[in-house]
Amino acid sequence: MNNLSPPDFVRDNTTLTTAPLLPEITLHLATEVTPLWMATEETLAEKNLPPPYWAFAWPGGQAVARLLLDRPDLVAGKSVLDFAAGTGIVGIAAMKAGAARVQACEIDRFALAAIRLNAEANGVEVKPVSVDLIGRDLPGIDIVLAGDVCYEKPMAEKVTAWLRRIAATGTLVLLGDPGRAYVPTSGLEKVATYTVPTSLELEDRETRETVIWRLLAE
Repeated sequence: MNNLSPPDFVRDNTTLTTAPLLPEITLHLATEVTPLWMATEETLAEKNLPPPYWAFAWPGGQAVARLLLDRPDLVAGKSVLDFAAGTGIVGIAAMKAGAARVQACEIDRFALAAIRLNAEANGVEVKPVSVDLIGRDLPGIDIVLAGDVCYEKPMAEKVTAWLRRIAATGTLVLLGDPGRAYVPTSGLEKVATYTVPTSLELEDRETRETVIWRLLAE
């Protein structure tokens, strides 16, 4: 059994590199899916674990991050929540774009370690938050950013309902969606579209048209 701490595990099983759409941001990323998954199972001495989502720059997150670097006015001087942050790429982009502060929400301890390491690699401060925030109010948050959260029906419905309630308070909510099955079909306002190169290990095509939507209150 491998007893590496989460930060050591992330360092040992990833490579510092960049995502296709974000040459400005360096991340600890996996170069292959299966070896990392197997290593994760060995470390936890468990089976049937979910894939290590934190080790890949998913197209929804890449697109949101690209938007922030292209349009820093969206986050400059604001308090930002990067929800289901994964690698932390969106939160890192927000800080690079001039956000006052960024919190990155994740419930996977490996993801939390990756966020810390990735923020450090980019010379920015992103605060990892390990609390499940779904259903909670978000006082003091100006903008919520979520990349690629509509890939499973129960989660998509739960998250969307919660974020619509957050949007109703005046908070800007942006979703990055690469055409997942459970993105809402109404109550959306298109902000931008990016073509994101993808890996055939993770997706069923080599690029995904990814839309950043503003989620509207009911």
